[in-house]
Amino acid sequence: MFAEIGTNISLAREILENGDLVSIPTETVYGLAGNAFNPDAVIKIFKVKNRPSFDPLIVHTYSIDKVQEFVEEIPDKAKILMKKFWPGPLTVLLKKKQIIPDLVTSGSHLVAVRIPGHSLTLKLLSSLSFPLAAPSANPFGYISPTTAQHVYDQLGDKLKYILDGGSSLVGIESTIVGFEEEETIVYRLGGISIESLEKEVGKIKTILSSSSKPSSPGMLSSHYAPSKEVVTDLSEALKSHDINEVSYLAFKEYNAAVPVANQFLLSKTGSVEEAASNLFAGMRKLDGLPTKIIVVEFLPEKGLGRAINDRLRRASVK
Repeated sequence: MFAEIGTNISLAREILENGDLVSIPTETVYGLAGNAFNPDAVIKIFKVKNRPSFDPLIVHTYSIDKVQEFVEEIPDKAKILMKKFWPGPLTVLLKKKQIIPDLVTSGSHLVAVRIPGHSLTLKLLSSLSFPLAAPSANPFGYISPTTAQHVYDQLGDKLKYILDGGSSLVGIESTIVGFEEEETIVYRLGGISIESLEKEVGKIKTILSSSSKPSSPGMLSSHYAPSKEVVTDLSEALKSHDINEVSYLAFKEYNAAVPVANQFLLSKTGSVEEAASNLFAGMRKLDGLPTKIIVVEFLPEKGLGRAINDRLRRASVK
Protein backbone atom coordinates (compact mmCIF):
# COMPACT_ATOMS: atom_id res chain seq x y z
CA MET A 1 0.00 0.00 0.00
CA PHE A 2 1.28 3.44 -0.95
CA ALA A 3 0.53 6.75 0.68
CA GLU A 4 -2.26 9.01 -0.53
CA ILE A 5 -1.28 12.60 -1.35
CA GLY A 6 -3.79 15.34 -0.61
CA THR A 7 -4.91 18.30 1.51
CA ASN A 8 -7.37 16.55 3.83
CA ILE A 9 -6.53 17.89 7.30
CA SER A 10 -9.27 15.82 8.95
CA LEU A 11 -7.80 12.60 7.57
CA ALA A 12 -4.29 13.63 8.60
CA ARG A 13 -5.54 14.39 12.11
CA GLU A 14 -7.30 11.02 12.37
CA ILE A 15 -4.16 9.13 11.33
CA LEU A 16 -2.03 11.03 13.84
CA GLU A 17 -4.55 10.53 16.65
CA ASN A 18 -4.40 6.78 15.95
CA GLY A 19 -0.64 6.82 16.60
CA ASP A 20 0.46 6.61 12.96
CA LEU A 21 2.60 8.98 10.89
CA VAL A 22 1.81 11.68 8.34
CA SER A 23 4.16 13.73 6.21
CA ILE A 24 3.57 17.46 6.70
CA PRO A 25 4.64 20.46 4.62
CA THR A 26 6.62 23.30 6.16
CA GLU A 27 8.33 26.36 4.74
CA THR A 28 11.71 24.64 5.24
CA VAL A 29 11.31 21.00 4.14
CA TYR A 30 8.63 18.30 4.46
CA GLY A 31 8.49 16.58 7.84
CA LEU A 32 7.70 13.04 8.97
CA ALA A 33 5.29 13.69 11.82
CA GLY A 34 3.94 11.75 14.77
CA ASN A 35 2.45 12.48 18.20
CA ALA A 36 5.35 13.89 20.24
CA PHE A 37 3.72 12.72 23.50
CA ASN A 38 3.37 9.12 22.27
CA PRO A 39 6.60 7.05 22.53
CA ASP A 40 5.22 4.39 20.18
CA ALA A 41 4.58 6.98 17.47
CA VAL A 42 8.07 8.43 18.01
CA ILE A 43 9.60 4.96 17.63
CA LYS A 44 7.81 4.65 14.29
CA ILE A 45 9.50 7.87 13.11
CA PHE A 46 12.95 6.47 13.86
CA LYS A 47 12.10 3.16 12.16
CA VAL A 48 10.62 4.69 8.99
CA LYS A 49 13.61 7.02 8.56
CA ASN A 50 16.14 4.41 9.72
CA ARG A 51 17.36 7.25 11.95
CA PRO A 52 19.75 6.54 14.83
CA SER A 53 18.06 7.00 18.21
CA PHE A 54 20.88 9.29 19.41
CA ASP A 55 19.82 11.98 16.90
CA PRO A 56 17.06 14.09 18.56
CA LEU A 57 13.85 15.30 16.90
CA ILE A 58 12.19 18.72 16.56
CA VAL A 59 8.78 19.24 18.14
CA HIS A 60 6.27 21.38 16.19
CA THR A 61 3.31 23.29 17.57
CA TYR A 62 1.24 26.36 16.67
CA SER A 63 1.57 28.93 19.50
CA ILE A 64 3.97 30.09 22.20
CA ASP A 65 1.25 29.32 24.77
CA LYS A 66 1.31 25.66 23.65
CA VAL A 67 5.12 25.59 23.92
CA GLN A 68 4.84 26.68 27.54
CA GLU A 69 2.77 23.57 28.27
CA PHE A 70 5.71 21.24 27.67
CA VAL A 71 8.82 23.27 28.57
CA GLU A 72 10.04 24.36 32.00
CA GLU A 73 11.05 27.90 31.12
CA ILE A 74 11.72 30.25 28.22
CA PRO A 75 14.78 32.53 28.57
CA ASP A 76 14.32 36.22 27.75
CA LYS A 77 16.48 36.03 24.62
CA ALA A 78 14.49 33.03 23.44
CA LYS A 79 11.26 35.03 23.86
CA ILE A 80 12.71 37.85 21.75
CA LEU A 81 13.64 35.48 18.91
CA MET A 82 10.38 33.53 19.11
CA LYS A 83 8.27 36.68 18.86
CA LYS A 84 10.37 37.99 15.97
CA PHE A 85 10.76 34.84 13.83
CA TRP A 86 7.77 32.59 14.61
CA PRO A 87 6.04 31.20 12.66
CA GLY A 88 9.20 30.59 10.66
CA PRO A 89 12.44 28.65 10.15
CA LEU A 90 13.77 29.00 13.70
CA THR A 91 14.07 26.14 16.23
CA VAL A 92 14.75 26.86 19.89
CA LEU A 93 16.27 24.47 22.46
CA LEU A 94 14.44 24.68 25.80
CA LYS A 95 14.32 22.67 29.04
CA LYS A 96 11.61 20.04 28.62
CA LYS A 97 8.92 18.83 30.97
CA GLN A 98 8.45 15.11 31.60
CA ILE A 99 5.52 14.97 29.17
CA ILE A 100 8.08 15.02 26.32
CA PRO A 101 9.48 11.46 26.11
CA ASP A 102 13.24 11.10 26.43
CA LEU A 103 13.19 9.30 23.08
CA VAL A 104 12.27 12.59 21.37
CA THR A 105 15.31 14.35 22.83
CA SER A 106 17.67 11.35 22.79
CA GLY A 107 17.91 11.60 26.56
CA SER A 108 18.71 15.30 26.67
CA HIS A 109 16.93 17.61 29.12
CA LEU A 110 16.47 20.03 26.21
CA VAL A 111 13.77 19.79 23.56
CA ALA A 112 13.99 21.42 20.12
CA VAL A 113 10.80 23.37 19.40
CA ARG A 114 9.45 25.47 16.55
CA ILE A 115 6.29 26.92 15.02
CA PRO A 116 6.42 26.24 11.28
CA GLY A 117 5.49 28.96 8.81
CA HIS A 118 3.03 26.99 6.69
CA SER A 119 -0.71 27.67 6.84
CA LEU A 120 -1.82 24.09 6.11
CA THR A 121 0.35 22.57 8.82
CA LEU A 122 -0.60 25.29 11.30
CA LYS A 123 -4.27 24.39 10.74
CA LEU A 124 -3.45 20.74 11.36
CA LEU A 125 -1.43 21.52 14.50
CA SER A 126 -4.20 23.73 15.92
CA SER A 127 -6.68 20.86 15.49
CA LEU A 128 -4.57 18.45 17.57
CA SER A 129 -4.33 18.05 21.35
CA PHE A 130 -0.60 17.25 21.07
CA PRO A 131 2.47 18.66 19.31
CA LEU A 132 4.18 16.79 16.49
CA ALA A 133 7.68 15.40 16.49
CA ALA A 134 8.83 15.77 12.89
CA PRO A 135 12.28 15.34 11.37
CA SER A 136 12.64 15.65 7.60
CA ALA A 137 10.61 13.06 5.67
CA ASN A 138 13.46 11.21 4.00
CA PRO A 139 15.65 8.17 4.68
CA PHE A 140 18.26 9.18 7.26
CA GLY A 141 21.24 11.03 5.80
CA TYR A 142 19.72 11.54 2.33
CA ILE A 143 18.61 14.77 0.64
CA SER A 144 15.72 16.46 2.43
CA PRO A 145 12.34 16.60 0.58
CA THR A 146 10.84 19.90 -0.55
CA THR A 147 7.71 18.58 -2.31
CA ALA A 148 5.07 15.95 -1.55
CA GLN A 149 6.32 13.95 -4.54
CA HIS A 150 9.83 13.81 -3.05
CA VAL A 151 8.32 12.24 0.08
CA TYR A 152 6.25 9.81 -1.95
CA ASP A 153 9.25 8.72 -4.02
CA GLN A 154 11.28 7.91 -0.89
CA LEU A 155 8.79 6.88 1.81
CA GLY A 156 5.50 6.40 -0.03
CA ASP A 157 5.33 2.71 0.84
CA LYS A 158 5.79 3.41 4.56
CA LEU A 159 3.12 6.10 5.09
CA LYS A 160 -0.66 6.36 4.86
CA TYR A 161 -0.89 10.05 4.02
CA ILE A 162 1.21 12.93 2.71
CA LEU A 163 -0.27 16.38 3.30
CA ASP A 164 0.50 18.35 0.15
CA GLY A 165 1.37 22.00 0.74
CA GLY A 166 3.24 22.69 -2.48
CA SER A 167 6.96 23.36 -2.76
CA SER A 168 8.79 24.46 0.38
CA LEU A 169 9.50 28.17 0.07
CA VAL A 170 12.66 28.34 2.20
CA GLY A 171 14.01 24.97 1.10
CA ILE A 172 16.59 24.36 3.83
CA GLU A 173 16.03 23.35 7.42
CA SER A 174 15.47 25.72 10.32
CA THR A 175 18.22 27.48 12.23
CA ILE A 176 18.62 25.92 15.70
CA VAL A 177 19.53 28.11 18.67
CA GLY A 178 20.13 27.36 22.34
CA PHE A 179 20.93 29.40 25.41
CA GLU A 180 23.55 28.98 28.14
CA GLU A 181 23.38 31.65 30.83
CA GLU A 182 23.63 34.92 28.84
CA GLU A 183 25.04 33.32 25.69
CA THR A 184 23.06 32.52 22.54
CA ILE A 185 24.42 29.55 20.56
CA VAL A 186 23.60 28.43 17.01
CA TYR A 187 23.79 24.64 16.70
CA ARG A 188 22.59 24.42 13.10
CA LEU A 189 22.68 27.02 10.35
CA GLY A 190 19.39 27.35 8.50
CA GLY A 191 16.62 29.55 7.18
CA ILE A 192 17.31 32.46 9.58
CA SER A 193 20.76 33.97 9.12
CA ILE A 194 23.15 34.61 11.99
CA GLU A 195 23.16 38.28 11.02
CA SER A 196 19.37 38.45 11.48
CA LEU A 197 19.60 36.78 14.89
CA GLU A 198 22.40 39.07 16.05
CA LYS A 199 20.30 42.13 15.24
CA GLU A 200 17.84 40.95 17.90
CA VAL A 201 20.02 39.48 20.67
CA GLY A 202 23.61 40.53 20.05
CA LYS A 203 26.70 38.40 19.47
CA ILE A 204 26.12 34.71 18.82
CA LYS A 205 28.39 31.69 19.24
CA THR A 206 28.29 28.74 16.80
CA ILE A 207 28.74 25.01 17.53
CA LEU A 208 27.86 23.28 14.29
CA SER A 209 28.86 19.61 14.18
CA SER A 210 29.13 16.43 16.18
CA SER A 211 30.22 12.93 15.17
CA SER A 212 28.11 11.22 17.83
CA LYS A 213 25.49 12.02 20.47
CA PRO A 214 24.60 15.46 19.08
CA SER A 215 23.09 18.00 21.47
CA SER A 216 20.65 19.18 18.80
CA PRO A 217 19.09 17.87 15.56
CA GLY A 218 21.11 18.44 12.39
CA MET A 219 24.57 18.35 13.98
CA LEU A 220 25.92 15.11 12.52
CA SER A 221 28.93 15.82 10.30
CA SER A 222 27.68 13.66 7.41
CA HIS A 223 24.15 14.49 6.29
CA TYR A 224 21.90 15.73 3.44
CA ALA A 225 23.80 13.54 0.98
CA PRO A 226 22.88 12.17 -2.48
CA SER A 227 23.66 8.54 -3.32
CA LYS A 228 26.59 9.67 -5.49
CA GLU A 229 29.89 10.95 -4.16
CA VAL A 230 29.90 14.71 -3.60
CA VAL A 231 33.11 16.76 -3.85
CA THR A 232 33.91 20.46 -3.73
CA ASP A 233 36.86 20.60 -6.17
CA LEU A 234 36.34 20.08 -9.91
CA SER A 235 40.04 19.54 -10.62
CA GLU A 236 40.14 16.72 -8.08
CA ALA A 237 37.05 15.11 -9.62
CA LEU A 238 38.67 15.18 -13.07
CA LYS A 239 41.69 13.25 -11.81
CA SER A 240 39.56 10.11 -11.61
CA HIS A 241 36.56 10.86 -13.85
CA ASP A 242 35.91 11.87 -17.45
CA ILE A 243 34.20 15.27 -17.75
CA ASN A 244 31.03 13.57 -19.04
CA GLU A 245 30.86 11.59 -15.77
CA VAL A 246 30.72 14.80 -13.73
CA SER A 247 27.62 16.69 -12.56
CA TYR A 248 27.93 20.26 -11.30
CA LEU A 249 25.79 22.22 -8.85
CA ALA A 250 26.36 25.89 -9.73
CA PHE A 251 25.29 29.02 -7.88
CA LYS A 252 24.52 31.64 -10.56
CA GLU A 253 26.59 30.77 -13.64
CA TYR A 254 27.20 27.53 -15.50
CA ASN A 255 30.74 26.15 -15.36
CA ALA A 256 32.19 26.27 -18.87
CA ALA A 257 34.19 23.08 -18.30
CA VAL A 258 31.14 20.88 -17.63
CA PRO A 259 28.38 19.97 -20.13
CA VAL A 260 25.35 22.18 -19.41
CA ALA A 261 23.09 19.12 -19.45
CA ASN A 262 24.99 17.85 -16.41
CA GLN A 263 24.55 21.06 -14.40
CA PHE A 264 21.93 22.59 -12.15
CA LEU A 265 21.82 26.36 -11.64
CA LEU A 266 20.56 27.41 -8.20
CA SER A 267 19.74 31.02 -9.12
CA LYS A 268 20.21 32.82 -12.45
CA THR A 269 19.89 36.15 -10.64
CA GLY A 270 22.35 35.29 -7.86
CA SER A 271 19.62 35.30 -5.20
CA VAL A 272 20.77 33.39 -2.13
CA GLU A 273 17.13 32.95 -1.06
CA GLU A 274 16.24 31.37 -4.41
CA ALA A 275 19.36 29.19 -4.20
CA ALA A 276 18.27 27.90 -0.79
CA SER A 277 14.79 27.12 -2.10
CA ASN A 278 16.26 25.16 -5.05
CA LEU A 279 19.15 23.46 -3.23
CA PHE A 280 17.69 20.04 -2.40
CA ALA A 281 15.70 19.80 -5.63
CA GLY A 282 18.91 20.51 -7.54
CA MET A 283 20.84 17.87 -5.66
CA ARG A 284 18.08 15.36 -6.38
CA LYS A 285 18.13 16.17 -10.10
CA LEU A 286 21.90 15.72 -10.33
CA ASP A 287 21.69 12.51 -8.32
CA GLY A 288 19.32 11.14 -10.96
CA LEU A 289 21.60 11.88 -13.94
CA PRO A 290 23.74 9.11 -15.55
CA THR A 291 26.92 10.60 -14.09
CA LYS A 292 29.24 9.24 -11.39
CA ILE A 293 30.19 12.23 -9.20
CA ILE A 294 28.69 15.58 -8.17
CA VAL A 295 30.83 18.70 -7.80
CA VAL A 296 29.27 21.50 -5.74
CA GLU A 297 30.07 25.19 -5.83
CA PHE A 298 30.08 27.15 -2.58
CA LEU A 299 28.19 30.42 -2.19
CA PRO A 300 29.46 33.62 -0.54
CA GLU A 301 29.94 32.82 3.16
CA LYS A 302 27.36 35.24 4.51
CA GLY A 303 23.62 35.26 5.27
CA LEU A 304 21.82 32.16 4.00
CA GLY A 305 24.94 31.35 1.99
CA ARG A 306 26.47 30.03 5.21
CA ALA A 307 23.59 27.62 5.72
CA ILE A 308 23.72 26.41 2.10
CA ASN A 309 27.49 25.89 2.34
CA ASP A 310 26.96 23.98 5.59
CA ARG A 311 24.63 21.55 3.76
CA LEU A 312 27.11 21.17 0.90
CA ARG A 313 30.01 20.43 3.26
CA ARG A 314 28.01 17.79 5.13
CA ALA A 315 26.89 16.21 1.85
CA SER A 316 30.55 15.87 0.83
CA VAL A 317 31.72 14.21 4.07
CA LYS A 318 32.78 10.63 3.33
